[in-house]
Amino acid sequence: MPLQTLEPQRLYRQIAEQLRELIGKGEFGVGARIPAERDLARQLGVSRPSVREALIALEVEGWVEVRTGSGVYVLDRSSRTPAPPNGAAGIEWGPLEIIRARRMVEGETAATAAQYGKRKDVDAMRRAIRMMRELAARNEVPHEGDRAFHLAIVNACDNVVLTETVQGFWESRHGPIFARMIDYFETMESWQVAIGEHELILEAIAARDPAAARSAMHEHMDKFHQRFSASWRRTKAS
Repeated sequence: MPLQTLEPQRLYRQIAEQLRELIGKGEFGVGARIPAERDLARQLGVSRPSVREALIALEVEGWVEVRTGSGVYVLDRSSRTPAPPNGAAGIEWGPLEIIRARRMVEGETAATAAQYGKRKDVDAMRRAIRMMRELAARNEVPHEGDRAFHLAIVNACDNVVLTETVQGFWESRHGPIFARMIDYFETMESWQVAIGEHELILEAIAARDPAAARSAMHEHMDKFHQRFSASWRRTKAS
């Protein structure tokens, strides 16, 4: 297969573009099964999660269909209105890139909140976790409480640039690729685990321990990344 080894830069877009070109040239015809995720990762020299992001991008764009327990198949686009690929202007950030960026930025906001945050900031974090618990108890996805928690942390830093940066991370979750990743990989069980991770961050901030707060946030983001890198829950691409 004429695939090229990729540099670790904008990986999911590069992968999606190569697959899009191969589909356009007929390398993969309508109804053909795209090679397994693990095989694509090996041929391209990238990680399986990066391939997964690319496949989901192609699914969102209508190039492929992910079928439960079977694989990823090429769709007939002959009667469709061409949609701008994800490489066009206004490109969506890759979900895994966002998580890695959040790890760097929010690790420091957590440490700063532990050092300089006020009681009102800690109280806002407690209310946010309470909201998460209440929503989860009603079997509702606690996105609102999750967002409130992370914004309470960055607000404690009293820096509008940091606040707008973290808000930007949250707005990115509404993009179609991130939303589809959430649909595939987040469950109420994973949210219960995540709430526990938030509680550890809060404990470190309330104890005014910057190093522990940074470490707890890094641990949370690492596990968040792992959840998006785990086996497909509803579908199989390999």
